[in-house]
Amino acid sequence: MTSPLTPAVRMGLSIGLATGLYGLSFGALSVAAGLSAAQTVALSALMFTGGSQFAFVGVLGGGGTFGAATAAATLLGLRNGVYGVSLDALLRPPARWKPLFAHFTIDESMATASAQEEPAEQRRGFWTAGLAVWVLWTLFTAVGALVGAALDPRRFGLDGAAVAAFLGMLWPRLHGRDPAAVAVVCALVTLLLVPVVPPGIPIVVAAVVAFALASWQHRRDA
Repeated sequence: MTSPLTPAVRMGLSIGLATGLYGLSFGALSVAAGLSAAQTVALSALMFTGGSQFAFVGVLGGGGTFGAATAAATLLGLRNGVYGVSLDALLRPPARWKPLFAHFTIDESMATASAQEEPAEQRRGFWTAGLAVWVLWTLFTAVGALVGAALDPRRFGLDGAAVAAFLGMLWPRLHGRDPAAVAVVCALVTLLLVPVVPPGIPIVVAAVVAFALASWQHRRDA
């Protein structure tokens, strides 16, 4: 009899716990940025993509407009669409389940599913990671939002949570000279724009620069 705690399930659960704890930082940071506890929990339950959520509240907290915050969050969330294409080919979900698959398509579920060799394990990894992250991320977001008013984000380092989250997602992808060069150029563009344009705009401009450089590199290598 096969144990229910297969390697994919164990991997998904461990990733879910580690990622879910970040929800404490997001909940407190979101409330500090001016959102209510209910709005904060809704972002985690419905938007459910950590990088985009940190970008959204980071821009609002920095004084940016709702439009700039939405644009920054959307640009960071586009990667999930790319994941969706790959996972659709990998897992081949029935059409009626695709909306649910789409909601749980995040960095962690993609990574867990892709790390497995057997189709059954790929599906177990996707669902375990996706559900574990969603439950724990939303739960810890609620805790962070409820106690957020009693926390000083700067005292506990929560004001740097967004930067830490972005760096954590970016660093493993900087393999090779071209990705590193794009990251450096975008960082410089962001640093130059931060003092002179409204919050949120530097992220949007850096994303456009990254796309242009990636397109040029693709044409160069073709």
